[in-house]
Parts: sequence; structure tokens; C-alpha cells
Amino acid sequence: MAKWFIAAKKADFHAVAEKYHIDPVIARIIRNRDVITDSEIDRYLNGTLEDLPNPCLMKDLEKAADILCEKIAQKKKIRIIGDYDVDGICSTYILYKGFLVLGAQADTVIPHRIRDGYGLNEQLINDAIEEEIDTIVTCDNGIAAANVILHAKEKGLTCIVTDHHEVPYEETEDGRRCYMIPSADAVVDPKQEDCTYPFQTICGAVVALKLIEVLFSKCRITETIRHTTLQELTELAGIATVCDVMELKDENRILVKTALRYMKDSANFGLKALIKVNDIMPEHLSAYHLGFVIGPCMNATGRLDTAQMALELLKSKTFEEAVTLAVQLKELNNSRKEMTRLGVEEACAKVESGEYGQDKILVLYLPDIHESLAGIVAGRVREKYGKPTFVLTKGEDGVKGSARSIDSYHIYDEMTKCKELFTKYGGHKMAAGLSMPEENVAVFRKKINEICTLTEEDFEEKILIDVPMPMSYVNLPFVKQLAILEPFGTGNEKPVFAQKAISFVQGRRMGNGNMAKFLVRDENMHQYTMLLFRGLDAFETYVSDKFGKEALQYLFSDSGSNNPKEIKMDVLYYPSINEYRGKQNLQFVLQGYQ
Repeated sequence: MAKWFIAAKKADFHAVAEKYHIDPVIARIIRNRDVITDSEIDRYLNGTLEDLPNPCLMKDLEKAADILCEKIAQKKKIRIIGDYDVDGICSTYILYKGFLVLGAQADTVIPHRIRDGYGLNEQLINDAIEEEIDTIVTCDNGIAAANVILHAKEKGLTCIVTDHHEVPYEETEDGRRCYMIPSADAVVDPKQEDCTYPFQTICGAVVALKLIEVLFSKCRITETIRHTTLQELTELAGIATVCDVMELKDENRILVKTALRYMKDSANFGLKALIKVNDIMPEHLSAYHLGFVIGPCMNATGRLDTAQMALELLKSKTFEEAVTLAVQLKELNNSRKEMTRLGVEEACAKVESGEYGQDKILVLYLPDIHESLAGIVAGRVREKYGKPTFVLTKGEDGVKGSARSIDSYHIYDEMTKCKELFTKYGGHKMAAGLSMPEENVAVFRKKINEICTLTEEDFEEKILIDVPMPMSYVNLPFVKQLAILEPFGTGNEKPVFAQKAISFVQGRRMGNGNMAKFLVRDENMHQYTMLLFRGLDAFETYVSDKFGKEALQYLFSDSGSNNPKEIKMDVLYYPSINEYRGKQNLQFVLQGYQ
């Protein structure tokens, strides 16, 4: 079981509540997110795009804009080279649409995951030369392609890199890092050591958006066109921010919050179609829908076919054309889900075979899994076992793989200590990709575990309780006020509330038997509705072990309230509102128990 901790950060919650007209509990949650000063609180509650830093603070961004202004004026052919994930697709579309508005002679290329692999390669450069391309602009890639960029420059191409990934480096004998910046005409990546942009953890699509903002200012397009175009492009940057698992703090939170508001009446036919075919009500659109519904549909095409289809969806000229493509993407995503399920089963069977019992870092070689699913499978395995996980598959030219990490393990830095084993690698703290010769797999597994310094405490799941709070405190206005904390996600997690000694009086299984609805009671005999949406099997096993099988049987029987053994537990919960036939009622979602 996870360890529970209560956030003990101090502030005058009542004073903050009074000043900003919020509940003291809301004030406490905001403090728990390390939002402290008056300016930070005001920005958290009321921040808009106007509050974001000047894009020109980003190293080389203005230089890149100046080069592109000149190329556009000269009608030079520009090629945008993106990536096949959501961030790459959105970045590519943002640059393409922005260039199009400016009258640029621009086209797009998204590398094929299996044929081309990640990012730039010499063949893409040679293709560009053959097609008389003058300027290459990368997005969501390029920072790790120093050799390819050098090749492009030697062939006379103008090169602009826009990226957000870690800058590759070599360590000197005295432990200093020597960063390898590509020799492009402009390199725009906030992770560069001498970049003065104050918020480094933006995704590739946001970097692309910043470039278009500055281009629009320099090229003096009309305010109406500027406003409508940037509104559409902000929606795409918001989707990419969530899907690339950027922290929803500061700039990212403001951007996603704004994007969600814009998307309720999106001008992009592709996004409107994805919302429609997935039966999402635009007024209820949330970060969850971006990360777990819309994003996976866009991702599926790059995983199982080519990401070009998702890009064409965003470029759709009519809603009817967009719906046709959106339906295909949804079907591809359903296929991807089944393939993922089978891949996770195979990976977990391998972990539980006993061979990996002492490994702190899981390196799983699963040759037959589709290489595009390695990242998803690695993420699911990481969630289940709480260990950094590499899932490797057999590619056309050796082994390819993806990795997902835990908070206490910087996976890119640790991979850099093994870089001699890779043909290619890249990523950041929580996720990475790589390729290597097949004979290096066992060597890599051995070395990455030998150099691992993680302790048992690092692996321990910790749950931070925002507020120990009786459910009797909650009312409808309070639940509605919780919405000001949204959007929720990495770095701005949904608040966790806790109450001791809750009795589970009666239960009813729902859905396909994987969910449940409970009648629960506190020590003052107040009764509430509590829902469990996932992990019912684990809940039932826990209750059976702690209170006995008979107690569990009574809980789910008509005579549950006459249970001979009281099932009383401390719970973690989140309050919500159930709307039915115009009537609103409180209900509580069970998030943890012990």
C-alpha cells in the first residue's frame, strides 16, 4: 500500500480566502501547489496569455524569425520536418498554418516511424535537396541531430531547429558537461544552457507557437487574422502540452486553460470532428479528454500507420472531410488499444517470471511487440511495478525502444552514462527513446542496473493529502468552486481529500463489474454516495483479507446494512456532482483506502 502524507505547508488561509473570495480550503490547496505570493496567486486564479513571457527571451527565436521573414519574402521553398507523436503533429501544423497565413512556399514532412525513425536523418536532407528545398525548419526534434544538420549545412541548406528536448552532452574528465549544439542557422530550444526564457518545460508545439507569434509581429499581418489564427494554434499547443505530459504549472497551465476555452467553439474542422466522433460535449471538455481521448486518436495514426493522416485531419477544408478522417483515426485507436493490452500482458508475464526480481530498472526485450507501442507498454509497466521501464522491440535495423521513468530517476541522464551502447538516443527526465544493436541488450540491462543508485524509499509510492476534511464540509457551491483549480494534470494534480473511519454500509457493482457504487457513513451517522471507478478487484481482495469473505459478501448483498462485521476504513476522496433530470446531488469518488 502507498504511504499517505498530509501536506503541512503554512499560510494564512483565511486571509487569502478573504482577499480572493475563495473558500479557505481552496486557498490551502493553492498553497500546496507552491503558489505563494500575491502575484503568483493572482496569476494562478486569473492568468491570461497576456501574462506569458516575451517569446524573444528564448535564445535564437528572434534570429529564426528574421531568417524566415527574409525567406518568405524571397519566395524560397521551406520544408517543415516534424515528429510522429501528438506534439510533433501539432508542432508541424502550427508552423505550416502560420507560414501559410504569411504566404510562404512551405510544405511538411513527418518521418515514418518504422522507415525513418525519430527525427532528422540524411535521407530526409537528401530528399529536400533533390526537391530544391532552400530551408529546413524542424519542430519537436533536431536538437540531437548535430551530424545531420552539419550534412545539411555542407549541402547549402538553411537550417532552423525548434525543439524542447534535452541538449545532448558529453562529460569531461572533471565532470563538466560539454553540450553539443547543432550548427544550424538558428537553434531554438529553451533547454539550452544560455537560454534566458524563464519557463523551460514547454513542449515543442509551444516553441513553434512562440515562433509564429514573433513572425506575425514582424510581418505585420492584420490584427483580425493574427487573432483568429493564434487562437486556433493555441488550441493545438494546449493539446500537445497535455499529451507530452508537460507540468501544468505557470505558463503551461494558463495555456491549456485558455486552449480548453477556445476549443469549445474551435475553428479547426479536424478538432471539431474528433470531439464529435468521440461523443464529447464541448462545454465539458477537460484536460482528461485531451490526454486520454483526443490525443490517443491523433497518436494512433503515427503508431500503426503514418502520422500524415492526423496532420491531414488538422488541415481539413470541410467538416465532412474531417469527420471521415476522424472516424478512421478512432478505429485505428481502437486497434491500438487491443494491441497495447496484449503487449502489456506479455510484458507483465515476463516481469513476473522471476528473472527480473532483483532489477531496479526493468529492461524488457519483447521482439514481437509493434515498435510504436513500446512507449505505451513501458508506461503501463512502470505504473504497475513502480520502476523505471525500458521496452525494447525488434526493428528493421536492430533494436528500438522507449522508456518511462519515475520522479526520482532522470532517465535521460542515466542513459547518457551508457551512450556507447546506443546507435541513437534522446529524451528528457521522464521519457526517452533509443536504438541499439541486438547484442547490446543484455549488456545494457546489466550496466543500467549496476549504475543505479535508487533506494527502497525512492520506489515507495507516496500520496500527498491536500486536506484532511470531513465529507460533511462539502456542499454544491464548494464543488463548483473547485473548478477554478483546473485544468488538472501533471504538476497540478486533482486535489486529494481524506477522512478517517468511514463505514462501507452497502455496495452495488456497476458497468462490466469493474466499478461500484457504495452507501457509506461517517461517525456522525451522515450517509453519502461513494463511487469506485477503477480497481474493484483490488478493493474486494483488500476487504476480504482485512474483514473476511463474509463481510465482503454482505457488503454487496441486499442485507449489506446488517453486516455482522463493520467495514470501516480511512478513505481518500474527491467530491463531484451527479446531474440527473435537472437535479444536482453530491457524490464522492473513492481514490484510496486503508
